[in-house]
Amino acid sequence: MSHTWFLVADSSRARLYELENRKGPFVEVEDVEHPEGRLHEGDLVTDRPGFDGGSVGQGPHVLDDKVSAREQENLRFAEHLAERLDALRTSGRLQRLVLVAPPAFLGLLREKLGKKTQELVVKQVDKNLVQQPPEVLRDYL
Repeated sequence: MSHTWFLVADSSRARLYELENRKGPFVEVEDVEHPEGRLHEGDLVTDRPGFDGGSVGQGPHVLDDKVSAREQENLRFAEHLAERLDALRTSGRLQRLVLVAPPAFLGLLREKLGKKTQELVVKQVDKNLVQQPPEVLRDYL
C-alpha cells in the first residue's frame, strides 16, 4: 500500500491523517473543529422566515428557504474540507484518499470534491468514527 491520507469527519469535526504504509503509524496532520455543525436549527437562525404581504397574487404567505440553516452549515464545512483536500492534491502530497464519515455527510463531501481529487479516493466508509482513536481506522484499510 502506498502513501494514504484518511479524512475522518462528521458535520462538526474533521481529522486528517497521513499513513506511510499499512503497518505504519497514523500521523494526525489536522484536527478541524466546526462547532456550528453541532448547533440546532433554532440556534443558527436568528429571525423568523420572511413574510410577503401579498400585494399581488394569492395573498400573504411566508417566504421559506429550501435549504435549512443546519444543512447550509454542513455544506459550508464539506466545501471547506474539499478545498483543503484539493489543495493537498495540487501540491502533490495527496496520492490516495480514504473518506470516513456518516452517510449524509459523506455524500456532501463527495459532492464538493473536485473531479481530480475524487479520482484519488480508494475507499469510502459510511460510519461516524471521528471520535475513535486512529488505531480503529486500521480495521478499514
